[in-house]
Amino acid sequence: MDFATALLDETRAFGELVRAGDPALPVPTCPEWNLTQLFRHVGRGNRWAAQIVADRMDGPLDPRDVVDGKPPADLDAAVDWLNDGAQRLLDAVAQSGPDTVVWTFTGPRPAAWWIRRRLHEVTVHRADAALAVGVAPSEVAVSPELAADGISELLDLIPALALRHQSTPLAAGHSIHLHAADDGLGSAGEWTISPDAGDGSVRWAHEHGKGSVALRGPARDLLLVVTRRAAPADTDITVFGDEAVWQHWVDHTAF
Repeated sequence: MDFATALLDETRAFGELVRAGDPALPVPTCPEWNLTQLFRHVGRGNRWAAQIVADRMDGPLDPRDVVDGKPPADLDAAVDWLNDGAQRLLDAVAQSGPDTVVWTFTGPRPAAWWIRRRLHEVTVHRADAALAVGVAPSEVAVSPELAADGISELLDLIPALALRHQSTPLAAGHSIHLHAADDGLGSAGEWTISPDAGDGSVRWAHEHGKGSVALRGPARDLLLVVTRRAAPADTDITVFGDEAVWQHWVDHTAF
């Protein structure tokens, strides 16, 4: 997947949703925010990541210190600001070098890590905006390939999330299997998740398996469900097995 092009495309699509919406519209999947606040969060987030990469930082950046971190008041100028932020990240990675090690909240990583991270952040928040303006979960447009990679990327973040929240998302003896029903994904559309060695974290692999609970359906719907943007009952997901195991996972994997 071309993460750089996808980031630009997702950012533009998000901006157009916000342009057409009511700025004061509440975002149900981000209960503390309205559409304007969601927009600012996404736009500043891309610039935050770009600054970390451009300055080759080895520690976190206070979001309040992001250069040009506030959008202009004019809507058209604000959308330009949003799109420019995504391009700034791509430019920063190119100039610093994609393999240059910089700070991330999961530990030191190559600068290019931030492109994939921001891509999936923007994709999920585009879904937030779409759901806020009344789009049904089944109508949120996310390609199977992008959705599947978003699931994998989220699973890679679970150890950091578990440490941050001091949580155990999957108890010993339990497992989860996710299966995307889309044609063409192959093994990239299956995930088997199990507890790691007693530290409260998890490990996962692209493999078929029988979990304590299994979820099957379109990759888009699986992405919405694993990111807590929709309940399985509101999608085309079928749940097999112990639903309490899934609910425990959902309750302990908040981003």
